[in-house]
Amino acid sequence: MIRVQQEDFDVGAEMARLTAGRTGIGGVACFVGLVRDVAGGDAVAAMTLEHYPGMTEKALARIVAEAEARWPLDGVVVVHRYGRLLPGDRIVLVATASGHREAAFESCAFLMDWLKTKAPFWKREETPAGERWVAARAEDDAAAARWKAGES
Repeated sequence: MIRVQQEDFDVGAEMARLTAGRTGIGGVACFVGLVRDVAGGDAVAAMTLEHYPGMTEKALARIVAEAEARWPLDGVVVVHRYGRLLPGDRIVLVATASGHREAAFESCAFLMDWLKTKAPFWKREETPAGERWVAARAEDDAAAARWKAGES
């Protein structure tokens, strides 16, 4: 299940939907990304996320399909928000379910690494010095690079 939305999400409700009626699931790995109140040493009052509807969902679907091809998954949830968010607000939820914990852990990490580098979202931070676009980070590219061997 993939959703791109402005409204907040309920992590517990998403986990319940992911596992409902699926007794073969042995483990669920979950990551929830939050807006921080500081970035690059500067205070952040808010962050605005922008995306291209349609294109974003297709990119997320390709990333999820890649995870499903690499690991034996029983379910995947990706919820990504857009719009103006405040420190402490949830930005993204990635959850993977599998018969075994290793597949759940690895696929969840893979999805987050690839979302950070391949999903078409643009972030703008509001700081005391004014607004600024968030640039791609070498650390994110390095994290995603560890998964390249099986890239399709």
